[in-house]
Amino acid sequence: MTPGISAHAAYSLRRRLLGWLLISTAVLGVLALVDTWREAVRTANTVSDRVLFGSALAIAERVTVDEDGGLQVDIPYSALEMLSSAAQDRVFYRVDGPPGTFLTGYDQLPILDGPSDSPVFADGSFGGEPIRIASLHRAASTGIDSVPFTVIVAETTAARRALTGTILLRSALRLAGMIGGAALIVWVAVTLSLRPLYRLGEAIALRSPDDLRPIEQAAPNEVRGLVDTVNSFMLRLETALRAMRSFTGNASHQLRTPLAVVRTQLALAVRAGDLPAARAAAQAGDAALAEAERILAQLLLLARVDAAGGAPLPDAPLDLVALARDLTAEKVPAAAEAGIDLGFAGEGLVPVRAEPVLLGELLRNLLDNALTYAGRGAEVTVRVFASAEGGAVLAVEDDGPGIAPDRRSALRGRFVRGAEDGDHPAGMGLGLAIVEEIATLFGGRLSLEDAAPMDGVKDRAGHRGLVVRVAFPPGA
Repeated sequence: MTPGISAHAAYSLRRRLLGWLLISTAVLGVLALVDTWREAVRTANTVSDRVLFGSALAIAERVTVDEDGGLQVDIPYSALEMLSSAAQDRVFYRVDGPPGTFLTGYDQLPILDGPSDSPVFADGSFGGEPIRIASLHRAASTGIDSVPFTVIVAETTAARRALTGTILLRSALRLAGMIGGAALIVWVAVTLSLRPLYRLGEAIALRSPDDLRPIEQAAPNEVRGLVDTVNSFMLRLETALRAMRSFTGNASHQLRTPLAVVRTQLALAVRAGDLPAARAAAQAGDAALAEAERILAQLLLLARVDAAGGAPLPDAPLDLVALARDLTAEKVPAAAEAGIDLGFAGEGLVPVRAEPVLLGELLRNLLDNALTYAGRGAEVTVRVFASAEGGAVLAVEDDGPGIAPDRRSALRGRFVRGAEDGDHPAGMGLGLAIVEEIATLFGGRLSLEDAAPMDGVKDRAGHRGLVVRVAFPPGA
């Protein structure tokens, strides 16, 4: 059993489809049988009522007027034999003359009221048995006048019930055969239709844990969306695993040197012969530990950017002007300590759809690079403005030594360090890589360009300046 899935959560798709088919077909079958029963009753009544009417009409034709003006009846027993052809049924008749005059037959047979120009049929009871009754009103002519009379013919309903039962039984047998045939067809069809899913499961089961390539196995359209979702999940999982491997590899590589320095300085502090030497070793170890902390923070940030590669953009835009102004203000004390004039230029509302924490880290990395490499006496300006296309632009400009054009492309890669000199120690080589990855995450584009002279004053000797610009597209 797969961990995390309860035993009652698993079920057979084939059995579930078959169960739904049988239940729905049974319900429809019951409704169909009820309708068939009603139709069978109507059919049996229609057929038998015609025979009843024929018998009543045959008797009515044998009613005549005698010499005294009374009615006489010569019952045609052949008409009654038509009704008694079914041995299980009994036949009854009654003939009445003018109102209140009984002529012949069964005087306890019920009398039906109805129009005189058409027969009347009804269900009733006689002698404790259910019967079907036909009543016919006619008149016999005397040559001068006419004498009304009523003929009533009835029969028990055993034959009708038998006919109804036969029709219902045959319909039920046909329906049961159809349900059984449909169940067999569904069982076979579902089995054949599920074969691609079985093959898909086998293809996934045979893969190694490290094989996260998209599933190319053919699948029905109904599960194509599931396959696409699994492929998307595997892609995100591969991205997360790659980010984890990258983080662990980078962390082990980048932290090895500062941690070795820490251990060395601790060893020197232990062996130091006097307090100043021990203190100097401790300070060197503390500096190495701070460097390790900074490296770890950058690596964690890089891992977070890698893991957020498939995340959707925030629904609500943020104000890039307000965010950049606040972060620039945070760096003013560090800039003053480094002897750099740090300023901000931007006004109004410039919206951008981006995650504020990552966008803040982007700007912090740009400011850290500028404060590290611009040099004392330099000017650094953070600018935010709307582009001509309606997007947002974030730029950090300085009048420092800049970066040679042939080095700009290489410095955007991970762990590619800039030139080291006495004033500018080499960093980790992650600053611009982090900036570019965060910018790409939100649809932005990073560019490095020579800076124009600030305030119309030519650059200092040997200084070309640098503008690092991140342009976000409209609606980003």
